[in-house]
Amino acid sequence: MKILVVGSGGREHALVWKLAQSPNAVLHAAPGNPGIAALAECHPFRAEDAEGLLALCLQLEIDLVVIGPEAPLVAGVGDALRRGGLTVFGPSAAAARIEGSKRFAKEVMSAVGVPAPALLDEPRAPCVVKADGLAAGKGVVVCRTQAEADEAWTRAAAFGGDVLVEELLDGEEVSVFALCDGAVARPLPAAQDAKRLLDGDEGPNTGGMGAYSPVPFLSEDEVNDVVDRVHRPVLGELARRRSPFVGLLYAGLMLTDDGPRVLEFNCRFGDPETQSILPLLEDDLLEPLAAAAAGRLGDTEIEASSDAAVTVVLASPGYPEAPEAGARIGGLEAAEGNGALVFHAGTALREGELRSAGGRVLDVTSVAPTSAEARERVYEAIELIDFPDAQFRRDIALKAVHVSG
Repeated sequence: MKILVVGSGGREHALVWKLAQSPNAVLHAAPGNPGIAALAECHPFRAEDAEGLLALCLQLEIDLVVIGPEAPLVAGVGDALRRGGLTVFGPSAAAARIEGSKRFAKEVMSAVGVPAPALLDEPRAPCVVKADGLAAGKGVVVCRTQAEADEAWTRAAAFGGDVLVEELLDGEEVSVFALCDGAVARPLPAAQDAKRLLDGDEGPNTGGMGAYSPVPFLSEDEVNDVVDRVHRPVLGELARRRSPFVGLLYAGLMLTDDGPRVLEFNCRFGDPETQSILPLLEDDLLEPLAAAAAGRLGDTEIEASSDAAVTVVLASPGYPEAPEAGARIGGLEAAEGNGALVFHAGTALREGELRSAGGRVLDVTSVAPTSAEARERVYEAIELIDFPDAQFRRDIALKAVHVSG
């Protein structure tokens, strides 16, 4: 089966890495990155270039397109490819509004009784201020002082769309994922990511500085219960609105004393959560993705190992406000030789040398029987990577270690 993975980040590298384990997969990527190029043939088409991607798919006789990032999904790239006769894993633009508009997501949740934070009339601290549209993971600000709330409102308004203000909830924030074929939802392992730049959840918001899976305070039965109470009702409501959701539906939850509350939905695999989840899957990924895209997920089950995975993001100096680029990167072979997986998130080849080319540059993942062992291994691997002045958190999965004992 010929597969095209659309995107160029660490999430897409992880998807290609997992799909490459299928004996039936012939892999292509657009545009890809140097890490992906070791596993797939890369083509210089932007993820938002629907016309170019369609022509490429027809030329290559692609059987399945997997769209990684949210922006092309919200922009309707999946629709354009489907109109061209292709099978696509990823929602239509109408269904992708579940991420593209937080107000729309609120309406859908309200219609089916999915619990969520209450909306407030004004940015009065403590609160959470959210830009309604896409903001690359930087459009949500937790505000504990009025000065923070006022600044967050100004920043959110600068994205050019609606601004929402919600009550601030206390609890553990987790991510729960389900593969969907428009009617059926099948859960994947839950994960917890680290959104702030610095240890202790300090500093500015980022696209994500690390993640781990599974989550020790959310059992497999509780994950299944979340999918029953959250994903499946939302799936039904989107289908009722004639915009069935086909792809990966991702719910960001706060685990409060009164039960889970949905903070947001995403319409695609999380980044960097995917880099922790996919290494735990025991089954072939190609079959369920193809089945979901074809609307026949049915009784497909996705089994995960009992191991734990920890992913740490290495970011450029200056990230997230003004990331530097062009730094030489070395030592990846040594890190991989130490048992780690190294996913390229923002790299480029310059005259044969690997260089940084983005804010989040590398995702380093280790898998072990326990979170403590996986965490120890991932930081050992990072020490073998030569990336001058890289920013990374040193407390990823520390909470899991403390909870698990």
